Amino acid sequence: MNITQETIVGELVAKDYRTATVFKEHGIDFCCNGNRTIGEACDKKHVEVDMLIENLLHASADSGNTNIDYQSWPLDLLADYIEKKHHRYVKSRISEITPFLQKVARVHGERHPELLQVEYLFSASAIELTEHLKKEEQILFPYIRKTVAEGPGRPAFGSVENPISVMMEEHSNEGERFEKIATLTNNYTPPEDACNTYRVTFSLLKEFEEDLHLHIHLENNILFPKTIEMEKQLSLS
Repeated sequence: MNITQETIVGELVAKDYRTATVFKEHGIDFCCNGNRTIGEACDKKHVEVDMLIENLLHASADSGNTNIDYQSWPLDLLADYIEKKHHRYVKSRISEITPFLQKVARVHGERHPELLQVEYLFSASAIELTEHLKKEEQILFPYIRKTVAEGPGRPAFGSVENPISVMMEEHSNEGERFEKIATLTNNYTPPEDACNTYRVTFSLLKEFEEDLHLHIHLENNILFPKTIEMEKQLSLS
């Protein structure tokens, strides 16, 4: 695989998700801000670009590391997969994490006041994500499935670029929110006096963020651009 400073981060991860691990290790956002070049991302994070490219090449060449080729999937299948896997995950984990986080903040918040901020941020995320998923499930994804099956129609929202731009803005908001949560929790590292519930809560939050990164990546870097291109191509035919 040819990887240079001019390679777009999100496009590279879309071609080979194994490279996402390298970007994560260096704090480079490949989902919400995946439209930057590797050079630009390295400058922002003060990462040595040649070293990063070498690590990316090594990751992409690792035959023992499985890589699902989401790029080749039909768009309706990809929409179904995102909804059934990632949307269901978000909904189930929100109901699981919320009471744990409330308890931990109540019990440990005096010694660790950052927990109160984490609880506030996650609560806001839970509300926003719930509404976000509804819009995708009730408006955008049905349009994608119908367009694949029947061709472009005349939706009330006009071009599909309109709802997609809204979804991407909301993705950026969530990316920023979880970046704050990761900073407040020292990348989900529990303190020495943390009880088991405290530790489990941080583990669940870390898993939630990792799943959200893949979720947003699949939409921002694969589903959305391919949907826009499909609509354009079909309108010309």
